[in-house]
Amino acid sequence: MDYHALSELLFPDVKKTPEEIEAQFPPRQLPEGAVVSRMAPSPTGFVHLGNLLQGLTSERMCHQSGGVFYLRIEDTDAKREVEGAAETLIDILRQFDVVFDEGVTETGETGAYGPYRQSRRASIYHVFAKLLVENGMAYPCFCTEEELTQMRASQEAQKANFGYYGKWAKWRDRPLEDIQRELEKGTPWVLRFRSTGSLENKIKFTDLVKGNLELTENDIDHVLLKSDGIPTYHFAHAVDDHLMRTTHVIRSDEWLSTLPFHLQLFKALGFKPPKYLHIGPLMKMDGNSKRKLSKRKDPELALTYYQAEGYPAQSVFEYMLTILNSNFEDWRRANPDAPADTFKFSYKKMNPAGSLFDAAKLRDVSKNVISKFTAKTVYEQAAQWAKQYDAQLYTLLTSDPAYATGIFDIDRGGKKPRKDIAVFSEIRDYVSYFYDELFTPADVYPQQLQPSDVRAILSAYQTVYDETDDKDTWFAKIKSICEPLGFCPDVKAYKANPDAYKGHVGDVSTVIRVAVTGRTNTPDLWAILKLYGRQRVMQRLEQAILRLEK
Repeated sequence: MDYHALSELLFPDVKKTPEEIEAQFPPRQLPEGAVVSRMAPSPTGFVHLGNLLQGLTSERMCHQSGGVFYLRIEDTDAKREVEGAAETLIDILRQFDVVFDEGVTETGETGAYGPYRQSRRASIYHVFAKLLVENGMAYPCFCTEEELTQMRASQEAQKANFGYYGKWAKWRDRPLEDIQRELEKGTPWVLRFRSTGSLENKIKFTDLVKGNLELTENDIDHVLLKSDGIPTYHFAHAVDDHLMRTTHVIRSDEWLSTLPFHLQLFKALGFKPPKYLHIGPLMKMDGNSKRKLSKRKDPELALTYYQAEGYPAQSVFEYMLTILNSNFEDWRRANPDAPADTFKFSYKKMNPAGSLFDAAKLRDVSKNVISKFTAKTVYEQAAQWAKQYDAQLYTLLTSDPAYATGIFDIDRGGKKPRKDIAVFSEIRDYVSYFYDELFTPADVYPQQLQPSDVRAILSAYQTVYDETDDKDTWFAKIKSICEPLGFCPDVKAYKANPDAYKGHVGDVSTVIRVAVTGRTNTPDLWAILKLYGRQRVMQRLEQAILRLEK
C-alpha cells in the first residue's frame, strides 16, 4: 500500500505539516514541576459533583505548583450539545470557586493555545489524521450501518468480542484501488485507527491514583474521524492534550478501559502521553451497602442542588477537600482559622476506590464554615442567595442592611460561636422572629407555670424594661421581678429548696424569650431585645398578654 498516496487521496486540502502545527503551540514556559491540566466537559447542561471533584483536583494541582488550569469544551458530539451549557458550567463552577486561567469563557476565549472548543479545531485534527494515514496507522472504512449491525450480530452468534478488529475489519487491508473507487462514488467513510494490539498482551502502567496497573492491550480499530470529518473524543483529546501541553489528565475511572487505546494513540502520533489520575466514583450509603451517586436517584449529585440549598462555596470546597485528602481533617483541627486553600493538597492522599458522600458531614462542615464568617459576610451571601430563591426574604434583608447584619452579629465570634446555620435556605427560619412579616407566635411556656404566672411575669417586665440598659443591668432587673412573683432569683438557691418557689430566674427569662421570639432556644436574649428596639419589644409583650387572656 502506498500510504502517502492514500493520505493525499483522503486529505487533498490539508497542506500544513505537523511541524507547522507544533510551532503554533510551543512548550509552555513554566517553573519546573508545574502542572498543566484541564476540565474538558461535553456541553450537555448537567454539571455534577463529579465534575467539581475532578475540577478541584486539577485546580489544586495546577495552582499549588505554579501551573495552568484551563477549560476545554469537547463539543464534537452535536447531538448531545445543549445551547448555553458551556456558559452555565462556567458560571456554576465560578460560584464554587473553580476559576480557570485560560480557555473558554462566557464571552469567548482567553489564552494562546486555542481554539478551546473542539468543534473549531477540525483543521488541526486533519493534519494529524493525515500523518497517521501516511505512517500506515489509520485507514478509511466505508462500512454502512447495516454492515456494522450484521457484523455485531455475527459476533454475538459466534460469542466473539464485539468491535471492529481482525477478520471483522473489512477495510483494514483493502487495496488502494478499492478505496479510490469508493471515494470516486462519494461513499461516506470514517477514519479508523490501525491497532497493533492483541488481547494476548498486557501493558503495564502507573496511574497516579490507582497505582501500578496491568491492562489488556487494545485490538480494536476505533474510529478517529467520523464521516463528517469531526473527530471522536479519543482522537481529539490526544491531539489537544499534546498541543495544549497538558501534563496531567484527571478524569473518572470509567475511562480506564480506554486507556490502552489512548496510549496507543499517543505513541502512534509520536507524542509523550500525559500522566493520568483516574478518580474513583462518588458513592453513598443505600441501606447497608454503597452505591454510586445517580443522576436519576440523587438530587445531591447536581451542583444546582447546592446552589438552591444555599451552601456557601467555601463549605462545599472544604467538604470536597475532606473527600479528596484523608489528612485534611487533621490539618483543619491543627489550623482551625487558616483558609482552606492554604492546605497542601496531594493526589497521593486520594482514595483509589472512590469516596463516600456524606450529606450529614457536609452540613456539619458548612455550619462550622458559616460560624466563622463575619456578620457582614453572612448578610451578603444570604441576601445574594435570597435574591434568586426567596424574593420576600431578599426584600426584608435588604430593606435595612444594618438591622439584618445585626441579626447575624448576635453570638458571632469568640472561641465558641453558635453553629445554627448550615445553609442559606435556613436563613428565613433563623431570622423569622426578627421580622413582623415572618414572626409566628408560639406560646410554649414552661409547663409548670399557670397562665396567670406567665401574665404576671410579662406585665412586671413591661414596667422594668429599658432599652438603654447594659447587659448586667438588664439581667438585674429580671432578677428584681422574681421574688415578688414567687420565683427564685438564684438558680442554686432554687435547687436547694425547689418547693419554696414557683420556679427560678431561668424560667422568668424563658417566659420573656418565648413571648418576644416564639422560641425557647435563641441566641443572646439581651442582644435580641437591643436589636428589636423598644417599640417591637413592648408590642410583642402586649400581644403575648392578649393571647393569654383569650
